[in-house]
Amino acid sequence: MYPQSEPYEHGMLDVGDGHVLYWEAHGNPAGKPALVVHGGPGTGSHRGGTRYFDPARYRVVVFDQRGCGRSTPHASDPATALTHNTTHHLLSDMERFRVHLGVDRWLLYGGSWGSTLLLAYAEAHPDRVTEIVVSAVTTTRRSEIAWLYEGAGRFFPEAWERFREGSGTGARTAADLVAGYARLTEDPDPAVREKATADWCAWEDAVVSLESAAAPYAGRSDAGRLAMVRICAHYFAHGAWLEEGALLRDAHRLAGIPGVLVHGRLDLGSPLSTAWELARAWPDAELTVVADSGHFGTETTRAHVRGALDRFAAGHPPA
Repeated sequence: MYPQSEPYEHGMLDVGDGHVLYWEAHGNPAGKPALVVHGGPGTGSHRGGTRYFDPARYRVVVFDQRGCGRSTPHASDPATALTHNTTHHLLSDMERFRVHLGVDRWLLYGGSWGSTLLLAYAEAHPDRVTEIVVSAVTTTRRSEIAWLYEGAGRFFPEAWERFREGSGTGARTAADLVAGYARLTEDPDPAVREKATADWCAWEDAVVSLESAAAPYAGRSDAGRLAMVRICAHYFAHGAWLEEGALLRDAHRLAGIPGVLVHGRLDLGSPLSTAWELARAWPDAELTVVADSGHFGTETTRAHVRGALDRFAAGHPPA
């Protein structure tokens, strides 16, 4: 990993609908443009993602999606409506950033929910994308949501039963569970919202509990957790406003865009089958399976990501 850098530029971009998004740029202002798309949805960006990029060769932009991180208004505030917080709004925001920053074409990097969002962007704007690097591939199909919030329960039945009970619905399907949590995170009683947030994070942590990361969801700040769970439940209750299987169906639109997919074979949250299907549908993508890795990756995962980004930067000499 490259050393952690400080941004050479940062700001707030008004994207309409009352939303103002935080962004910052790292590395070389004259370098190869790249956009880091964070996961969640609703986790907010973190500077650690910039450490995969050679700061002499890349101009790396990170931003906080609507309602999270340092963007305003913040979804942890129950007065913040989520009406204008959808996948399609985020895709529009990414284009606004590109135009605002004067970028013609850029590389996209992200993982988990970030991979869904960047794939949707690339399929909508293939002429604006030079390369794609993804770790922990997801396309947020309803079948993937059903696995994460129901199917994975076969590995953690005790934790899943607590998650089901926390929904307050008595439901046994992922769709009903997620919808139940979406309602709870909108409850006017802060105690109800906080319990729903804690129960959701406990389940997310159970799914990744075989990995080295210790309680990565429960360990977030109170405001960060509230925003993340509220936004996650909102998005997943609506199937991310994507037609089922659309990103795989339309992967032909990525033709000509080189891609690298890095996925852990032991990823219980996002099983390898999605990455496999995407690699088969996108001829210009190469899939690397990391045998001992889960959702958050290992040193081997990080080495593959950095290697791909170094390769794509080869045509940009250091400053």
